[in-house]
Amino acid sequence: MDITETLAPKSDQLDAVDLLGGPRTFTITGVKAGNEEQPVQISLAEFPRVWRPGKSMRRVMAAAWGTDARQWIGRRVTLYCDNSVKFGGEEVGGTRISHLSHISKALPVPLLVTRGKSAMFKVQPLKEEPRPTEADVTACTDRDALTAMWRTHTDLRPAIEARVAELDAQAKSSTTEADTLPVVGEA
Repeated sequence: MDITETLAPKSDQLDAVDLLGGPRTFTITGVKAGNEEQPVQISLAEFPRVWRPGKSMRRVMAAAWGTDARQWIGRRVTLYCDNSVKFGGEEVGGTRISHLSHISKALPVPLLVTRGKSAMFKVQPLKEEPRPTEADVTACTDRDALTAMWRTHTDLRPAIEARVAELDAQAKSSTTEADTLPVVGEA
């Protein structure tokens, strides 16, 4: 049993703790204004809550993709939990970008670490794997592969759930047939 969904915080946004299981890649589906404290809200195809990137990560995306956030829609970002992120002098962890689509090589971006002190942050190009289609789901018989698709491609979940039900029915049917077939050599 995968307990990922049970670990979600009661929050209206993607939090660093949502990434404790490892980095995740998301497709940006929308960008809109937030409030004064968190001015940018990014909708993600593969996640039910918005991501509100901090200023440093907004600077990384602006350096890579420009400041017109409408251009970010359809682009992909890999996020991870960086335990060394500080807030108020305390290490509390935070969400960081490791990879971005639409860049051809590693991109170093100078970011402020503390007042008056900056450091280079490097983001890597995202090597895109082909996105699975409904035909891929229909042809798949590997439950682990279907589970991985279900986690990362929310738009394919109905097709994946139907395929799993179909595989369950096939397994049940073949078990029932095996129980009713006579054993060769029995008198």
